[in-house]
Amino acid sequence: MRDAETSNVSDRPSCVAIGVFDGLHRGHQRVLSLLLDLVKARARNEIATVVTFDPHPARVLAPDHAPQLIATIDQRLEGLAALGVEQVRVLTFSHELAGLTPEEFVTRVLVNELRVGAVLIGRDFRFGHARAGDVNTLQAMGAKLGFDVEAVPSFGAPHPGSTFGTPRWSSTAVRSALGFGEVEAAKEMLGRPFALRGVVEHGDARGGALGYPTANVLGGAHQLIPELGIYAGAARTPDGQWRAAAISVGTRPQFYEDGPLLVEVHLPGYAGNLYGEELDVAFLTRLRGEQKFEGVSELVAQIGRDVDQTVAIFEKFTPQDSRLLR
Repeated sequence: MRDAETSNVSDRPSCVAIGVFDGLHRGHQRVLSLLLDLVKARARNEIATVVTFDPHPARVLAPDHAPQLIATIDQRLEGLAALGVEQVRVLTFSHELAGLTPEEFVTRVLVNELRVGAVLIGRDFRFGHARAGDVNTLQAMGAKLGFDVEAVPSFGAPHPGSTFGTPRWSSTAVRSALGFGEVEAAKEMLGRPFALRGVVEHGDARGGALGYPTANVLGGAHQLIPELGIYAGAARTPDGQWRAAAISVGTRPQFYEDGPLLVEVHLPGYAGNLYGEELDVAFLTRLRGEQKFEGVSELVAQIGRDVDQTVAIFEKFTPQDSRLLR
């Protein structure tokens, strides 16, 4: 529930995990698994609850440095539910919320709203005004107010095929991988392919004129777009089916000196009308960089090869975790 829906909070006490949980990567999944185990072990009729934030705190506190999001808030909520979280409290992040002291935050949200019995928190998590609250703060408050606190470590290991490396699974590492176009490294950390969610908008129909019609996908607010290039992927059409998707992320240098950044998706063999529809577009493999060819005929020939590769790669595709790919 969001701020306007606090009347929907369960009457049962809560076991709570707190965080942004952007992307719901494998580290997040481990934390949520520990949360569910904790609820079961305590056997106190508590409800597994996540407290999260929208917009991303950095979007309010440091907008010039705020990260692009791996997932939209709707994708995040769907994923949390699919992983077994029974209740999600979405706090609208604002300067007012950021101004609460750690004690005010805990009392208002955890104690009064959620009737907290236990909190699961990352060792490096900070909360409250000026990030003054940490694990020690929360443990001291728990001892005083009657709830337990468990700190969890970071999880993960480097992806061997990556050019950047990361010591743990983290949203920052996933963003870095996608920024380099390393969608397979991102998939390793996410436990599933990265999926851009967006609405299909009208374009200039240039792809159709070349024999390869495309759906121009406008991603959600502040959602990350991978490095420019051509990707083999999959897209879920309105009928719920996953289909092969040849994806172009770029500015179309063949036709424009400085064109707008577009995500164009070609679905081989699909003839349905997608305008205005919402698509999830999963990135499986980066085939090549964006480039300008000697002529349009060379471009069309290369597109044909890209589509053939995409179809071959898609034949091996199964949503690795259908719970998180809806």
